[in-house]
Amino acid sequence: MLKVSEKALKRIVQLKENEGHSESHNLRVSVKGGGCSGLMYDLSFDDQITDKDDVFEDKGVKVIVDKKSLFYLLDTTLDFSDGLNGKGFQFINPNATRTCGCGESFAV
Repeated sequence: MLKVSEKALKRIVQLKENEGHSESHNLRVSVKGGGCSGLMYDLSFDDQITDKDDVFEDKGVKVIVDKKSLFYLLDTTLDFSDGLNGKGFQFINPNATRTCGCGESFAV
């Protein structure tokens, strides 16, 4: 399961509205190869759910995760920071053994 913090929830709702996505669009979270640590997170809005996806709901947000990415994201919390140390979504991932300095890539 992937959890969503209150700050992330507010930002997701704001982005969905600003970008004009309909109610059928959900948050898709995936893991892709790349970055300085080997794996990168990817966020997008998507209105398609396939049989290769799992869907979780937290705080009213439906989160789509493909089964391959789910292995890397179990028990992860999606947070949002707008402080001095950076702005954007952050992943609190207990499965990551190493992360890069910017927090955008990780290794397991």
